Amino acid sequence: MSTRDPAARLLRLLSLLQSRTDWPGPELADRLGVSTRTIRSDVERLRDLGYPVSATSGTAGGYRLGPGARLPPLLLDDEEAVAVAIGLRTAAAQTVGGIEETSLRALAKLDQVLPARLRPRVAALAASTVPLPGDGPAVDVGVLTTLATACRDLRRVRFDYRDHDGNLTVRDAEPHRLVSTGRRWYLVAWDVDREDWRMFRIDRLTPRTPFGPAFTDRRLPPEEAIGFVTKGVASTLGPCRTVATVHAPAAVVSERVPSVARVEHLDEERCLLHMGAAKPLTLAVYLAALDLPFTVTEPPELLEALRQVSKQCAAASRQIP
Repeated sequence: MSTRDPAARLLRLLSLLQSRTDWPGPELADRLGVSTRTIRSDVERLRDLGYPVSATSGTAGGYRLGPGARLPPLLLDDEEAVAVAIGLRTAAAQTVGGIEETSLRALAKLDQVLPARLRPRVAALAASTVPLPGDGPAVDVGVLTTLATACRDLRRVRFDYRDHDGNLTVRDAEPHRLVSTGRRWYLVAWDVDREDWRMFRIDRLTPRTPFGPAFTDRRLPPEEAIGFVTKGVASTLGPCRTVATVHAPAAVVSERVPSVARVEHLDEERCLLHMGAAKPLTLAVYLAALDLPFTVTEPPELLEALRQVSKQCAAASRQIP
């Protein structure tokens, strides 16, 4: 790409500004093989096109590409373009309501300008990737955006919440993190009235606006928020629950169980698996599907279900020629 061509040079300058936060003027001039005066002129042209480029004062001076009032065109490299295309295809199958059509419109725009050399890569990934449709309740993208903003700005939220039994309450909370288990979305927040951490299913809440006052962050790390939700969901999976001793490292077991199960490390060769399900037979199938040695002692209904699964599998195997 020749820097003598003003249009080509402008695209190259925009690509550099998008690649990192701050750029000294002389370094940009050296990269493009032009003078700092030309850089200043090109920056003005970018501003005229809607790109919010701010200048920093100092001996050398510098430039930064920041957020503006409207979204200008973006430059993506090959890897970024492929990642965005696959991400948009996947988004249409998720449990966030209201973004399916938007994702398809954005994907159509990207496909229109996607270079020919990248199309086989995107097609191959799309053909061999089958997203599992979300079987959980869809959540409104506007509600997610509102809660995410409150989490970012540390603003208290007030919302109507309907619990598992259908009881409607008004909650006042300090939002901390949004956690997705793949099937459902949860808000982890400090419940002001109960003075404790709580998790709320986002499909069951309706935020009230405007936001409440600002609060001081209580600093629950993101990984603890995930563990908090995992433990809470695992305890409500169903009436049949068990704690199994699995003879395998916790990291191995974590890769084979649903995200709502809780794995507790014991030592390098053993861990405890906390699981629940609506029926003993479902829980027995989960355990058998681990393909790892395990022991359980209760409840009796689960032990009977394990014997039933064992008999059925043995009977099926005897019928194989």
